[in-house]
Amino acid sequence: MERLLFIMEIYEDKIEEYERRHEEVWPQLLGDLWAGGWRNYSLFRRGNQVFGYAECHPTIESCLGSMANSTANTEWAIWFTDVIKSLTDESGNLFMAEQVWHMNEKIAANAAEAS
Repeated sequence: MERLLFIMEIYEDKIEEYERRHEEVWPQLLGDLWAGGWRNYSLFRRGNQVFGYAECHPTIESCLGSMANSTANTEWAIWFTDVIKSLTDESGNLFMAEQVWHMNEKIAANAAEAS
């Protein structure tokens, strides 16, 4: 499992619309996310920035690849073109953040050292 954090920017005048559209995410999209290995997927908003967090099974690459083949995801992305200002760079890569620390991993490492 790998953790993914990605960052997007929404248009400032579309914040309410962005949130409204997430009140009822399409069942097919949810099914495709689950089948693709996405777990604990959450979105957090600060102003017009949205941070997406997911635990990807088995890898980030496999999860992103699964959504590239999802018709529901393609249609969802098209529906959001008027709401999302930026999600990817010029090459189409998600704006992602690198994990630098995770508490559970540190606790496990400390426990292993103590044994």
